[in-house]
Amino acid sequence: MVAEDFITAKRTTWERLTQLIRAAQSNIVGLEASDLQELGRLYRQATSDLAQARRDYPGHPVAIYLNDLVAQGHSAIYRERSTAVSKLKDYFLVLLPRTFRETLPYTLAAFLVFVIPAIVGWVIAARDPNQGLALIPELAPAVENIRSGREWWRDINDENGGTAAIILTNNISVSFRAFIGGLSVGIFTIYILYFNGLMLGVLSGAAQNMGFADNLWTFVIAHGVVELSIIFLAGGAGFQLAWAILRPGLLSRRTALLAASRRAFILSGAIIMFLILAGLIEGFISPSYLPLWVKIAVALISGGGMYGYLFLAGRHVTSSQSSDDSSIIRIEKA
Repeated sequence: MVAEDFITAKRTTWERLTQLIRAAQSNIVGLEASDLQELGRLYRQATSDLAQARRDYPGHPVAIYLNDLVAQGHSAIYRERSTAVSKLKDYFLVLLPRTFRETLPYTLAAFLVFVIPAIVGWVIAARDPNQGLALIPELAPAVENIRSGREWWRDINDENGGTAAIILTNNISVSFRAFIGGLSVGIFTIYILYFNGLMLGVLSGAAQNMGFADNLWTFVIAHGVVELSIIFLAGGAGFQLAWAILRPGLLSRRTALLAASRRAFILSGAIIMFLILAGLIEGFISPSYLPLWVKIAVALISGGGMYGYLFLAGRHVTSSQSSDDSSIIRIEKA
């Protein structure tokens, strides 16, 4: 059975389970006995469907959709057993990193949309900074600073730390626009990623042309790994929304968008958490006169820790270790 036939055969029961889950989340005590029995039966069937989808259709959107559906069902049925602490623990230790891994293709797509313009911008500006400025005239003041050898980021240290808040606000703004841009069927997300990638490429290319690259990368290296990764993650979340709108498959567009929105909301925890980290590094460490090896160490520790967490956390947790909604996700193959 191909995935489309599997979806066609099961779609009605999944949509009915979704209705019962919403009713249970609102007031499970108010459900009729027959509805409770049906909820339990459909929930068990959905867990079986999830196992089958993971076995037969790995990587297909239906597996991600069923992950979300079963997790919501588990939360609605067993939520009284969970505490706020256990939910928070499983969110960070299991649900968030596993959602990141399941949606990695979207993040990689965002990476490419950012990096390709960055490479093109670097090549053009490294040959002739004026041609680079023709692509992004807004960079003229920054390029002029480079031409004069002025390290403008040193001024951040004169702000008594206040600039860290400004940097964090800007990073949040870029990430939010890349995220919410998915509702424009991805057009605005692509623009945000393209523009910021091109801007970095032109700026660094001009610095290379003028013999200022070492100065620039000494500033960027400490926070760059985390900051750019979060932009890719936010862009990937936006692409998930866009894909659900453009290609909902055999699911209804509303159902597909709700599932994508839930995954994107889960990922927002990582976006916020690491944006704070990047803002603090960029505000206090990057513009400092600390030795280059210290900044490289900060980049390796922060970037390595972030990706180690996202790729490794929750891989070997079994469903018996917790009773909250993320435990269903643990059906995932090791």
